[in-house]
Amino acid sequence: MQDADLFLSLAGIAGVFVGFGALIAVRSGGASDAHEVAYMRAVVWMGLMAVVAALAPVTIGRYRLAEHEVWALSSVLVFVGYFGMVAFATRTPEASAAQAARSRTYRLIEDGGTLLWAIATIVALGTIVLGLVPELEAALYFTVVVLIMLGAGFTLLELVFAQRRPAVV
Repeated sequence: MQDADLFLSLAGIAGVFVGFGALIAVRSGGASDAHEVAYMRAVVWMGLMAVVAALAPVTIGRYRLAEHEVWALSSVLVFVGYFGMVAFATRTPEASAAQAARSRTYRLIEDGGTLLWAIATIVALGTIVLGLVPELEAALYFTVVVLIMLGAGFTLLELVFAQRRPAVV
């Protein structure tokens, strides 16, 4: 696979998100409210999913499968893993409490962005699995990995900006 170094680099970058999410989770005894817990979990699992997505084609490619098979199997793995985790994470009590605490405007903006992101991801993965544009499969898969990493980055950014301010003495 010619993109192996690129995907290994992406896996390293995604690992940083896992580390930052875990670091925030353990600071000062951990999270204090549902919003922090939900978003810390999201950063860690998105970072981990980006690592898995980046390493999947490199690992599967070692079995000397056809290029389409490598991209298709990797895409199925990412789809099942990522959207399975979304289904699991959205059913936690912390996710429900965090969503209820957000303003209606904020929910609309965040949910709209998440929907656009999910559509782009599903279309890219589906296009790869169905083999609709074989010449773009590597580019589409790379785009999916980047989208997952951007999701982790934006979630981390939101978590950082949502942190409570220290009391002014």
